[in-house]
Amino acid sequence: MQRNETPHYDASVNTTGCCPKFNPGGWDDQELHFRDKPFVRATTRSVMHIPLNMGDVFARVNKHIDEAGASDADQFIVLSRDISPWSSEHLFSVSKPVAGEEMTTLSGDFLTKVFEGPYSQARQWNEEMRQIARDRKSEPGDVYFFYTTCPKCAKAYGKNYIVGIAAIV
Repeated sequence: MQRNETPHYDASVNTTGCCPKFNPGGWDDQELHFRDKPFVRATTRSVMHIPLNMGDVFARVNKHIDEAGASDADQFIVLSRDISPWSSEHLFSVSKPVAGEEMTTLSGDFLTKVFEGPYSQARQWNEEMRQIARDRKSEPGDVYFFYTTCPKCAKAYGKNYIVGIAAIV
């Protein structure tokens, strides 16, 4: 992948009116290289890793991104990780600053793997991402997940694709 690029996000099929049907082609076993890639940073509350206000936070952030004209549909990705049992961090890729939201950048090299299954497997997938990094003779850094559809849309489409993204050091 070129610097600051992600695999193509195909949003052409959207029968739910909510989340596009995720096409996993091109997302598995990729290397991403970010250098000061801009993101909006948001946090959500959780109870023992179960998100409470994710829908409200995602709706707010996406509205602000759209209002700012900062969305890049071809490079769409939201990186999510639990920072404690009570809180999660979400990084929304953007093309420029977004008023009213916390901005951050991300730099580093990352490996990807596409998973399919319920959110309850996230702990296992996290360990698998760490092992993939070690298998490539790298130390694993932060592990993020790209939840490609909301639970309602995953049920409608019959697949719950989640992309694991592991920083390699």
